[in-house]
Amino acid sequence: MNQPLIGVILAQIGTPDAPDAKAVRPYLRRFLSDRRIIDYPPLLWQPLLRGIILRVRPRKSAALYSSIWHKDGSPLLLHSQAQKNALQMLLGRRFRVELGLAYSEPGMKQAVAALETAGVQRIIIVPLFPQYSSTTTASVYDAACFAALGRNSASGPVTKRFVPALRFIDTYYNAPGYISAMKQHLLRQLALSDTAPDFAVLSFHGIPRRYAETGDPYPQQCHETARLLAEAMGWEPDRWQISFQSRFGREEWVGPSTEEVLKGLAGRGIRRPVIFSPGLVTDCLETLHELAVEGREFYASGGGDAEGFLAVPCLNDSPEWLGFLAGMVEENARGWLPDAGPVNFH
Repeated sequence: MNQPLIGVILAQIGTPDAPDAKAVRPYLRRFLSDRRIIDYPPLLWQPLLRGIILRVRPRKSAALYSSIWHKDGSPLLLHSQAQKNALQMLLGRRFRVELGLAYSEPGMKQAVAALETAGVQRIIIVPLFPQYSSTTTASVYDAACFAALGRNSASGPVTKRFVPALRFIDTYYNAPGYISAMKQHLLRQLALSDTAPDFAVLSFHGIPRRYAETGDPYPQQCHETARLLAEAMGWEPDRWQISFQSRFGREEWVGPSTEEVLKGLAGRGIRRPVIFSPGLVTDCLETLHELAVEGREFYASGGGDAEGFLAVPCLNDSPEWLGFLAGMVEENARGWLPDAGPVNFH
């Protein structure tokens, strides 16, 4: 008798459908209305969001998206689909892999519906965030749970009777396979450069310091990831530094900020810096523009030669990364796949 399919959802935040203000506005509205992201009381936050931010920011964001948009669509969506397809090939016919985005299409509801249509009753959720944060991991937890439950809120109407079993893959910020995948990816990318870098900046998406002080373990996990990666790469302590990007609003955020770090490198005698994000596994606006374009500008504004600046892309669909993902899925499927053999994707 054939075993039932195991569903897998690769969970990401999302992306606008197009690089224009009309498409960016609803994406930002959904994203910035999530109280996991902005936890201010709605009576205070929503008038500011709808009255000012959504009137001004979509046009500015759309211009940035236009600068990195691929002819076939959103870079994040294209890379995520490539990850999904490659993971499906690695896992084989016992699994059905779908992509589920928290704030755009294809959404979590679509992913769950597609799996249930295929007869799936057990689903493994794979957050594409190595480090846990309430602003990312918990957000996709919410989206996946509500989609599986068939409701939009705890008090809202129920739209389905059967609820599939869910398993959420744990954080993997310190997993040897993840560190190894980043090391191999970095070595391969650095080998393409004519000269070796003399300093590495490991940049992570930032969060307000208040979030960390009230229980979000994200900064500590970022520091551990950075330490393990630097150790694996053989970097001396004075040859690398952690930083945090994407600050928003007036609150104090965890630091040091990527902008401040990059602006200060030339003054420290650093001539060939490399920047990489160990907290983002899929290239998007943050890596393709904020790090690769703005990062170069920040370095140059501090007196550095922009030609010496190198931005390494995310893992995207690199084989070591996808092999690690497949191994995690197989491991988390144990008990659901009684005939599963040893996990060997590395």
